[in-house]
Amino acid sequence: MTTYLIVNADDYGRTPGVSLGIREAHLRGIVTSTTVLMNMREVQEDLGRALSECPHLGLGVHLVLTSGGPVPSLANGGGAFPDMAEQVERLSRLDPAEAMAEWHAQIERFVAVTGRAPDHLDSHHHVSYSSEMLFRAMLELADEYGCAIRVPRPANGGPMVGLPSALAPVVEEFVVRLVSEFAPRSPDYFEGTFYDAQATRTTLVNLLADLPSGVTELMCHPGYADAELLTGSTYNRQRETELRVLTDPAVSALVKEWGIQPITFQGLRLD
Repeated sequence: MTTYLIVNADDYGRTPGVSLGIREAHLRGIVTSTTVLMNMREVQEDLGRALSECPHLGLGVHLVLTSGGPVPSLANGGGAFPDMAEQVERLSRLDPAEAMAEWHAQIERFVAVTGRAPDHLDSHHHVSYSSEMLFRAMLELADEYGCAIRVPRPANGGPMVGLPSALAPVVEEFVVRLVSEFAPRSPDYFEGTFYDAQATRTTLVNLLADLPSGVTELMCHPGYADAELLTGSTYNRQRETELRVLTDPAVSALVKEWGIQPITFQGLRLD
């Protein structure tokens, strides 16, 4: 069985420097796909550059409730989405219709800019997996737009990556149940450990060497730490480290040498 790899860069549109870094990681490295924050200030211009400069880059929507501007009733009083920690505490009070409306608007903006549906959906800070209501909303949207989704299931059978430890057991239960109900297109495995201190060449080479047969999505966050990112995010210089590793010619050579097939989420239509 063939080994396929989607290298998906989160946060396209977060800042111009992040978007530039993702485009370079695609053109000079192993990134095949990106997922776009459609509520960011310069995302329309950044998407235009992706469409013209990177015609083979997969484009999805990074559904967001924890960064940038929200629908008013989801705001925390300051005109912005609450952060992830506060959002988890407020899940029981979220209006499902408002969350769905906000995400629908984000996808529709993507369609208006690109002229097509996204090839996949995932979510900023994994918020769509933090409650059954939000995960169901993402699945319904994926069904409506005919696109794939990210399912954070590690190949080693370990816990889902990026979720608060207190939520993990209940989240895993409803994710499995709803995936069975909706049967969305998604990669077989998700690899989310290439991050922060673990975003090294050694880590990446080891991950590539141990890829299972089937389709794996490798999440990454390359970018340039421009002034906007430095003042607005704690994950800033780390993105430049990721960019250097992902564009290392030796890494690209290993992907080819080991017969790993780079694809986008559109490549999930392998049947």
